[in-house]
Amino acid sequence: MLYILDTPLYNSYSGSRGSPMDATDTSTLGALLRRPDLHLRLENGEPAALERPVRWVHSSDLADPTPFLSDGQVLLTTGTQFQGPDAASAADYVQRLTARGVAGLGFGTEVVRDGIPPELAAACREAGLPLFEVPYRTPFIAVARANAEAIAAEAFARRTWALSAQRSIALAALRPDGLGATLAELARQLGTWVGLYDAAGELMREHPGGDVDADTSAALNGEVAAVLRRGARAASSLRIQGRPFTLQTLGRGGHLRGLIAIAAGELDQEGRGVVTAVIAMAGLAFEQHQGLGRARGALRAGLVQSLLTDDPTLARRIARDAWGPLPAAPIVVALTDATAARNSGLAELLELRADERRGAVFFGRADDGVVIVVPADERHAIDEAADRFGARIGVSDPTGYDRFAAAVEQARVARDRGRDAVTTFREVAASGVLSALGPDAPSLAAAELAPLTAHDTAEGSRLVETLRGWLDHDCSHEITAQALGVHRHTVRTRLALAERLLDRDLSSFATRAELWAALRVQPA
Repeated sequence: MLYILDTPLYNSYSGSRGSPMDATDTSTLGALLRRPDLHLRLENGEPAALERPVRWVHSSDLADPTPFLSDGQVLLTTGTQFQGPDAASAADYVQRLTARGVAGLGFGTEVVRDGIPPELAAACREAGLPLFEVPYRTPFIAVARANAEAIAAEAFARRTWALSAQRSIALAALRPDGLGATLAELARQLGTWVGLYDAAGELMREHPGGDVDADTSAALNGEVAAVLRRGARAASSLRIQGRPFTLQTLGRGGHLRGLIAIAAGELDQEGRGVVTAVIAMAGLAFEQHQGLGRARGALRAGLVQSLLTDDPTLARRIARDAWGPLPAAPIVVALTDATAARNSGLAELLELRADERRGAVFFGRADDGVVIVVPADERHAIDEAADRFGARIGVSDPTGYDRFAAAVEQARVARDRGRDAVTTFREVAASGVLSALGPDAPSLAAAELAPLTAHDTAEGSRLVETLRGWLDHDCSHEITAQALGVHRHTVRTRLALAERLLDRDLSSFATRAELWAALRVQPA
């Protein structure tokens, strides 16, 4: 006799207040034992084991039924396998069942014998496997049917809850703050914390407020930032300090608009359906704002072009009406690389910082990056943009708006020549003009000095060394001879030979300057 029920189950998660399942006796072994019409009697079993969900109910008298079982099932038996000369060992039998993940064992009495065999009861008690008696008057099929009814009731209740939740969420979306109301309703329906992050990884809304402690929030912010930085659509689950979270991105791959975080582990099908509905609504809300965002971005870019005329009058007036005053001079101007300029999260972050402190940050797109303007003594927004989005940024010297175009050019030079995430023009300028020579400079220098290098290699002479020393010592034959440890006439002879090989006049300042530069960019 074998009964198999293959019905999808509700995979419960913590904190399901608001769900109608709270009033429903779920499909657990404890629920079966509480059914008065089944007359089941518990022999042994820990309370926690009795609340484990029961997926299927089987009945079998095989000595080893495990090939036909799977995790979370209850097995019913009449005990014929424990009779006769080939009787199965109760201890081995129970060990096989627990290894297979069986949730409980029911023994049908008065069929083969009266009562439960003591050795079987002892083995179940030792293994922690719940054991219960099924009296003769209760057919095994009645136990299986009762479990099937409980599963069906759960499934129906979950579907009813999902429909009701989606209806409530749809109504919430019609309120003035539709997005915030939608998230609040989702949190209420799931009975857990829900947070909405923008493309910059900033927490925009959360429900209920303060439900996540500071340490968990900081760790969660780091995970959210990493997901958004990858830029791909994704859904992921993680645990932070033992608390499960589910993350779901909003928007298209490469153009993520934000992320929803839910303080819950893996949701069941109905729960995922409700979350999907909210994600669709949130994504739609973000897309509706995208057109406005593009218009604001175009206006900001226009103001940058206006500032490049070094006359801030028009930009000041428009910025004051749209966002607040421009940062007060003296200012520094920063320029990001082009890759960062295409990251919508960077614009979201700068928009947030500009809104938080009006008059402290202005930004706008230029041809090859995002221009960021901040007071000279307040560069936090620049460092944060570089840190959170991996942007390479150049920063000008402090200046006024009447030299804005020059400041942008300084920032561009610092960005292109700098090796750090943030490079100031002052740092670049300190390295001198020669450091600005392009990547072809070493090759050109090698070609310029090739006649001397070839002669030194072939003859073992020291023409390059002598020429470098002479130029470094202000073209003094005497001091050069002392530095090289040779006679001054030797220096004169070597320089005359170098002059002939190079076919250059070493008495010319231009020739000396060019050779000095060539020796500087070519390693000694």
